[in-house]
Amino acid sequence: MRKKELYEKVITYFQQAMPVAETELHYENPFQLLIAVILSAQCTDKRVNMITPPLFRDFPTPEALAASTPEVIFEYIRSVSYPNNKSKHLVGMAQMLVKDFHGEVPDTLEQLVKLPGVGRKTANVIQSVVFNKAAMAVDTHVFRVSHRIGLVPQTCTTPLATEKYLIKYIPEELIPTAHHWLILHGRYVCTARNPKCESCGLNGLCKESIKARIPR
Repeated sequence: MRKKELYEKVITYFQQAMPVAETELHYENPFQLLIAVILSAQCTDKRVNMITPPLFRDFPTPEALAASTPEVIFEYIRSVSYPNNKSKHLVGMAQMLVKDFHGEVPDTLEQLVKLPGVGRKTANVIQSVVFNKAAMAVDTHVFRVSHRIGLVPQTCTTPLATEKYLIKYIPEELIPTAHHWLILHGRYVCTARNPKCESCGLNGLCKESIKARIPR
C-alpha cells in the first residue's frame, strides 16, 4: 500500500472511531495548560489532574506563581515525577512570562521554548491545543504508534524526524486533532506492553499486525 493511501485510510478510521479527540489534562486557560503540560513530562495525565486543582487555586496567575519559590511549589507537586526540577521550572517559567511576555503565554515555537521546562514537544502541545496551529507534538505514544502502524519509516529515529514526516502527510487542518488521535490510541489501544491488537480497528492496516500474521 502506498504511503498516501495508508494515511488516508488511517485518518478515515480515526475520524469515524474518534470524532472528538482532545487533551485529557484539565485546564481553564493557556497558563494552566502550560503548567499541566510541564508537569506531565514522564508522568501520567491522571496524576497531573489530581494535583493541579490546589496549585491552580493558590497560583491563578503568572504573577502569583512568579512571586513564589520552588520550595513552596514542591509541596504541591511532590507526587509527580522529578518534582525538584519541575518546581524550579514552574517558578522560572512564570517569572519569564511576567518579565518578557506581559504575563501572557506566547504562541510561537521560538518564544515558547525559551521558557524554563518547555521543550519542543511541550511547545507544540501549547501551539496545537491553545492556538489551533498545525503543530505535531511527538511523545512516546505518538512515536510508538506512528512506527507500529507504518506511518513513518524506521529511519525516523527521533521525535523531530517523526514530527516532520507526519506533518508532511497529514492535512494541515487535521494535525491538531491527529496529535490526539495518536496519543489516545497509544494510551488505550496500542499500548507499549500487550497492545490490544485483537480489538483494534486498524488491525488490517497496521504494519506490525500484518507482520505478525505472516507465517515464518
